[in-house]
Amino acid sequence: MFFFPPTAVDSYKTNHDKMMPDGTQLIYNNFTCRSDRHAKVLPDFDHKTVWFGLQGFLQETMIDGWNNNFFNRDLDWVLNKLRRRFNSNSGYGSNSIIERFADLHKLGYLPLHIKALPEGARVNIKVPPMTSRNTHDEFSWLTNYEETITSTELWEPGTSATTSFEFKRLLMKYAKKTGTPTEFVAWQGHDFSMRGMGGYHAAAKSGAGHLLSFNGSDTLPAVDYLEEYYAGEETFIAGSVPATEHSVMCMGGKEDEVETYLRLISLYPTGVLSIVSDTWDFWKIVTETATTVKPEIMARQPDANGLAKLVFRPDSGDPVKIICGDAEAEPGTPAYKGAVQCLWEVFGGTITPTGHRMLDSHVGLIYGDSIDLLTAQLMLERLDKQGFASGNIVMGIGSFTFQYVTRDTFGSAIKATYGVVNGEGRELFKDPATDNGTKKSAKGLLRVELVNGEYVLYDQQTPEQEEQGELKTVFLNGKLTRFQTLQEIRERLNSSLYY
Repeated sequence: MFFFPPTAVDSYKTNHDKMMPDGTQLIYNNFTCRSDRHAKVLPDFDHKTVWFGLQGFLQETMIDGWNNNFFNRDLDWVLNKLRRRFNSNSGYGSNSIIERFADLHKLGYLPLHIKALPEGARVNIKVPPMTSRNTHDEFSWLTNYEETITSTELWEPGTSATTSFEFKRLLMKYAKKTGTPTEFVAWQGHDFSMRGMGGYHAAAKSGAGHLLSFNGSDTLPAVDYLEEYYAGEETFIAGSVPATEHSVMCMGGKEDEVETYLRLISLYPTGVLSIVSDTWDFWKIVTETATTVKPEIMARQPDANGLAKLVFRPDSGDPVKIICGDAEAEPGTPAYKGAVQCLWEVFGGTITPTGHRMLDSHVGLIYGDSIDLLTAQLMLERLDKQGFASGNIVMGIGSFTFQYVTRDTFGSAIKATYGVVNGEGRELFKDPATDNGTKKSAKGLLRVELVNGEYVLYDQQTPEQEEQGELKTVFLNGKLTRFQTLQEIRERLNSSLYY
């Protein structure tokens, strides 16, 4: 879809330039996650979200988008498009905002000053990681005009980054507890979400947030996004493995499933190969078929990374019961035992330093259907109680987790807290009597300081105080002023890992 910056807005905002008091010179706002009461998080969640996505948004939208589709366009073309859109949609007074955009086009850049905390920082709820203000008095209307596009572009990458960080924290906790090598954890959460996301761009930005914590992803646009906007070419971004889908297995035929396994194993004799295994009878696969093809599996040779593994992938049913066993099934049956126990009986394995059982390095499991944090926690708890290491399973994290969220998951919102009218500063705030305190905003100019490792908000600041603290200029008058690499952001986020 063609991106035209002036119409990337809620319609009602196109009249706000006239609604502000005469003599308005400055509007100052902030982005804040106000609440996690709607978030599906772990019980020991520490009420911090991951700040991520601003740099990509600034380059893709606020610089390239505005330059290519507004400032570098002929003014008559811009004005004609504005008249067609606003005069038919936005109600009375639209000519005023059209004149404002004509003036902006003549200026030639976005007169905004955006400050932010470093990306990859974990920020307490109600502490703003970003502020924005206009730099020219006559464009005070622009600060809040940009609220809509900023909100829609920023809430999701940070929400997904927070979710994946929580997955990593959970997996690290059980890796330590069950003797799984901690370096495996970076590959233990794999992004399978693209087909279920709200379009290409949503998949790219959400997937980029995931890749702050993990190395595994099938969402290739996320790799492109990080390479383009976060210097991803300077470091390893993501990897995946050859893997089948049901069409491959069906084309091979139900009666020839063993032959399909043998053909695939010979086609990929080294490294990791993932085979979807529940097209028909998963329990037959992890018992009879696994036994039949065991010699070929055990004969696999390591690749350059030292890996030689066939991964069985169940794709339906209750994930905890499939992996760990179903106590309500008939005792002694594969369904009663669960997939890990079945493969242990066929392939055996080793004992970790904590006394847990780890499947032979030639086999593994991945489950990628409807895995959320609470399901993952239950699965890992069950494996631990059964004496199995957490490293026996890789979790595919899909759109069930990344898409079943909204802006309200962490209460992400942009609100004005300060303005200047005819030279007089005005501290702005909201505190609805009908609300429970969630929507109560900060007041006035803001400063954020790092105190004992925690970001702390100070509001009602003087202009001199507002210039201090951890919020640093990242965008000024149409230009990016501070660049952070994927590697820097990963290191910052992982340095805050706790479990």
